[in-house]
Amino acid sequence: MEAQSLLALPAVLALELSPGESCSRLSLSRDEAAELAALVAADLHALLPQVDQARLALAGALFDTAELLRPGFPVWSTLDELARRVPRGHLDNVVAFGSHEGHMPAQPLQPDPAYADGPMRLLPLSLLAPEDLAESLSQQLEVELVGRGEAGTRTADWLMRTLGVKLEHVRYLSRNDLLALTCVQYEHVNLSPLWSLLEAALLTPYREETTLSARGFPLRYAEGKVLIPSPAQWLQDQSGDPAQRSHAFAGIVFELRQYAALLEAHGLPLRLQAPASVDTSPGSLLEMLATIDPGFDSPTLFAHEAPGLGVVAITVTQRGHGGLPRALAHGYPLQPQALGGLVAMLADHFGIAPDLHALGRIVLDEQGRLSAPATALH
Repeated sequence: MEAQSLLALPAVLALELSPGESCSRLSLSRDEAAELAALVAADLHALLPQVDQARLALAGALFDTAELLRPGFPVWSTLDELARRVPRGHLDNVVAFGSHEGHMPAQPLQPDPAYADGPMRLLPLSLLAPEDLAESLSQQLEVELVGRGEAGTRTADWLMRTLGVKLEHVRYLSRNDLLALTCVQYEHVNLSPLWSLLEAALLTPYREETTLSARGFPLRYAEGKVLIPSPAQWLQDQSGDPAQRSHAFAGIVFELRQYAALLEAHGLPLRLQAPASVDTSPGSLLEMLATIDPGFDSPTLFAHEAPGLGVVAITVTQRGHGGLPRALAHGYPLQPQALGGLVAMLADHFGIAPDLHALGRIVLDEQGRLSAPATALH
């Protein structure tokens, strides 16, 4: 059985922690991973004796769902690549990869501590099967794991002892099962539009996908990125009195913060699709609108604020004749830690001090555009 003729059937061992439990470990040692792989092989053989004709590969690392469901599925791709390098027949065709001195053998197999607090931890598995077996085995896995995928008692006990946690459930899921479960979870919290973008990025990355958020904000997946229009332009196109428009804008920023955090976890960048958009560090968006007019006052940084959300946008303006503000840029901090960097970037660009003037509200001009107070010049 040559390595090139093997097809990968991805799966996971899903560990659902009991309420109040947390798992402090991100990986298993090499020896521990080998012990677990032997138990997993026995479980799968009891469900599907045909798995003995495939190579079982296991990564002794505990991931969050978002870390596994990223474009290109890098965790499984790396696991498959490493497993194919091991000579056939080695360790009875069961291959496990664990950590050595706290490090997994390849970076994609190293879980990120930032996502370690979830109630479910996932250990990636892969069955490398010959082509003439792969299709039937894949179909059987999809049926059997849904119906009888609970891990064996020995496996569950070993995990609880080794990890030092109580587990509610330990079960096997195919990658398709994990995709379906994640879809349901996102739909449950009113994030169906986000899932439609993620599904496109994961399963049909060559196709574009467009959708609207629950509040009607347009989003588009294309070429490995999620693209959005200018929030300030969206605001300008809305109707209603200033209070209604300000409330709608705050709601859009709230949505974008949710989306940005989840998209980052899934390895998908969120980008501003506007003529004057500027690349920033993750967690913020920035659009430049105009250059400094030497006949106007020095630029000033203003912070638009909303209850419960803090700073929702930064506007850089110059005051000209009659005190009327002229907008030079809008920035949107989508993560709390991004605010300082965004302020520093704007201050550096316009050559001013990084002094942010809090407005206490969202300020709009007569046309409904993000603006700043119109005050007389002195």
